[in-house]
Amino acid sequence: MLVSLTGFSQIYDPVKWELKADRFAPDSAIITMNADIEKGWHIYSQVQDKNEGPVPSAFEFAQNSAYKLVGKTEEPIPLVKKEPAFDNATVSFFEGVTTFSQKIALQTSDSLQLGVAITFMACNDEMCLPPDTRELTVTIKEGPAFIAAAPVAGSFEPEGSNLGIWAIFFAGFAGGLLALLTPCVFPMLPLTVSFFTKQSKTRAKGIRNAMIYAVSIIVIYVSLGLVITLSLGPDALNALASNGIMNFAFFLIFVVFALSFFGAFEITLPSKWLNASDKASEKGGLIGIFFMAFTLSLVSFSCTGPIIGSLLVQAAVNGNVTGPAIGMLGFAVALALPFALFAAFPGWLNSLPKSGGWLNSVKVILGFIELAFALKFLSAVDLAYHWGILTREVFIALWIVIFSLLGFYLLGKIRLPHDSEQKKTSIPGLVGSVLIFGLVVYMLPGMWGAPLKLISGFPPPSFYNEGWSLQGTSSGVVSGSEKTTTVATVSDDEFHCPHGLNCFHDYEEGMAYAQKVNKPVILDFTGWSCVNCRKMEDNVWSDKNVLSILTNDYVLISLYVDDKTTLPENEQYISETTKRKVKTIGNKWSDFQATHFRTNAQPFYVLIDHDGKMLAQPKGYDTSIEGYVNFLTQGLKNFNS
Repeated sequence: MLVSLTGFSQIYDPVKWELKADRFAPDSAIITMNADIEKGWHIYSQVQDKNEGPVPSAFEFAQNSAYKLVGKTEEPIPLVKKEPAFDNATVSFFEGVTTFSQKIALQTSDSLQLGVAITFMACNDEMCLPPDTRELTVTIKEGPAFIAAAPVAGSFEPEGSNLGIWAIFFAGFAGGLLALLTPCVFPMLPLTVSFFTKQSKTRAKGIRNAMIYAVSIIVIYVSLGLVITLSLGPDALNALASNGIMNFAFFLIFVVFALSFFGAFEITLPSKWLNASDKASEKGGLIGIFFMAFTLSLVSFSCTGPIIGSLLVQAAVNGNVTGPAIGMLGFAVALALPFALFAAFPGWLNSLPKSGGWLNSVKVILGFIELAFALKFLSAVDLAYHWGILTREVFIALWIVIFSLLGFYLLGKIRLPHDSEQKKTSIPGLVGSVLIFGLVVYMLPGMWGAPLKLISGFPPPSFYNEGWSLQGTSSGVVSGSEKTTTVATVSDDEFHCPHGLNCFHDYEEGMAYAQKVNKPVILDFTGWSCVNCRKMEDNVWSDKNVLSILTNDYVLISLYVDDKTTLPENEQYISETTKRKVKTIGNKWSDFQATHFRTNAQPFYVLIDHDGKMLAQPKGYDTSIEGYVNFLTQGLKNFNS
């Protein structure tokens, strides 16, 4: 006989669930799952630290060919505490009204009914209820067609864009200083300066001739940069950064340069050129001095060629039409300056170190650096075509190996052809190896995802690996639960965003969402091969103030101009701006940027409202955190007003 204990039994139902669906574009919708939790009770986050802890919340969407999930189910930032009911395990939980959301891509414009199974565990300070599963349905209504507002076209110079020119100049200057320390150039310093001082009747004339010689060097190298600039043009220079074939060619070129510096072979110019230049240098006057400088350029090419080639490649792919010329100016100034200075002060020649094996060591060191830079171009190809081979961990591992070998070389543990015998480690070699091995140790945590700001922009972005782990259809066990959750197929053009930001990679979809949540938009024109884009993400977007504004106040639309995913045939078209066929996703967003903003440089940040009106002066590459915060704040102020 069962006895009813009236007044003692109680059915607990502390959590009420409500589903809502909002279609914010013909092919996109967001499902929101609202949990109304009674005071004193709480439910748990989708991710828990320990499997023996509470059952995490889980959301299983009924399979249907009419839609697919985009990303993971998002949740608010949870509270954290020690839970006595689970051996004081650290748990993440929610109280009060809590909203979970899931973005989906629709394959139909018709109305659609969608089923969701929600599993959760509710606890209070005294007890925990058994895990409960609620099966609910929600209807996605048919929505009106969405027409995106086009940004206002304009011609302007983005803030921060001038930094690139100075960076190219100083990179060229540094390259020129390195070229001076090679065995092809360094011995020429005392010989050339002595020639001018001894052959000239007066010291003033000797200095004048040396100055003309130095100016001739600058004219020769800047002319080379201008020829490359004028031959390729601004569009071609910018295209170099995203062209897969060219980037792979640059990778091979850098490897060849490295092998040349290691002593495998020498890169030389035809002897006819050298003989003709040497003969012309015998003439007197300005012409003779000019061809002496030209002869130096030809003779030293086996050492300076790889440096010049690397510099020209880097300058060209930075997207600035004057890049090669500016780079060559910096290179030539550094190369010519010592000739002018030593001619004016010949006594300084006595302080120069003697030529020897150390000059070849400089070439070998440059070879290791060339090899490391070669991987950057291979990575650009891998990223643009979504191969997923040269991931961040693989890239960093290869750099660790390359720089470790360089460290051992500086200690004298590795000898290459043309190296002289080294019985003892030199002081400069010891100091250099300490710095190199310090860099190696610094890079090691990056193998496990640690940020590496010192080399930001060179390894692939951290979210590249995460994005590729989502590709394909899979099923897995939700942490802390034995419930199997189906993960929808993720297409090749869907990938994560920096710092876990919730961003869009389609303009119309992002604009529609911005209208729904009533937030301004930040258009992020970026590229997989864009080093400065990665530097901005690693060094500026990582700042807590910048990240907070991007997360809470803006809708981020990141458009990759070098994505090589082919567009469907019916979406390909001929650009009215460039008159070229737009065949890939990258072509589409590059044409979009050029058409509406009259620029093709990245990174390029534009703040717009829902009508496409710009809210602030667009911004280019500028690592000033304060400046970026002011940029975002100004856009918010104009949007709200």
